[in-house]
Amino acid sequence: MTTTKNETILVTAGTGKVGRRVAEQLATKGFPVHIGSRSAQLGFDWEDRSTWAPVLDGVRAAFVMYTPDIGDPRAAETIRAFSELAVANGVARLVLLSARGEDQAAAAEAAVRESGAEWTVLRAAWFNQNFDEGVFTDMVLGGAVAFPAGQVLEPFVDSTDLAEVAALALTEDGHAGQNYELTGPRLLTFGDAVEAIAKETGREVHYIPVTGAEFGAVLEAEFGMPAEEVAGMLDIFATLLDGRNAKVTNTVRRLLGREPIDFADYVHDAVAAGAWA
Repeated sequence: MTTTKNETILVTAGTGKVGRRVAEQLATKGFPVHIGSRSAQLGFDWEDRSTWAPVLDGVRAAFVMYTPDIGDPRAAETIRAFSELAVANGVARLVLLSARGEDQAAAAEAAVRESGAEWTVLRAAWFNQNFDEGVFTDMVLGGAVAFPAGQVLEPFVDSTDLAEVAALALTEDGHAGQNYELTGPRLLTFGDAVEAIAKETGREVHYIPVTGAEFGAVLEAEFGMPAEEVAGMLDIFATLLDGRNAKVTNTVRRLLGREPIDFADYVHDAVAAGAWA
């Protein structure tokens, strides 16, 4: 099924660091886009199912990004219900953003595969943009990124590369039934990543490896996160940061015909755009 340019595509989490870029890629290709977010003109909320049907009206394909995380215990049942409703409303293609190596995401992936739509699963490494648009931003600005990653190697992927692959899978043939593992071009420790930011910005910023328990205590005490949510997040981190993802793939190069964006280039461009100023 090739999506034609008069067919609308829904982008859930469409104002975030990934969804925003997917929507931009689709608009560049000339496709009409529904932005699915609580702040959009046509509001969408994963926790409010009354908001689902309106954004699916007239939609032919959908980019599915569950927040807060694909491994959340609520994700699988929610995504299954959404996918079934989407198919019933005429959606023929679903592209799911998943996480590379995250065992907890398996049930949510299965929900999309069993929906009856054409499906593609994008399993992404940690995003570069987590450092300037996400969970690590305030830490970088505060001078210390304290995180329970130890010295594990990670092939950080750029959200721009991910968005281009998503747009391809949403609009062109040849991607149905595929599980794509998306990474950047090389392996870095989280310390390497923070050091690259410090060097480019001239900031005094350091990586501090901490235990999961120490990180969880900060989430509860400083961010008010409920203990149950903290436990679930730490379980996901323990899975993702055990070294299983310490290898790169050629998927971005194979699909886009160019090298994936390197972390150093991401940092340079982010600083030029005003990040961490």
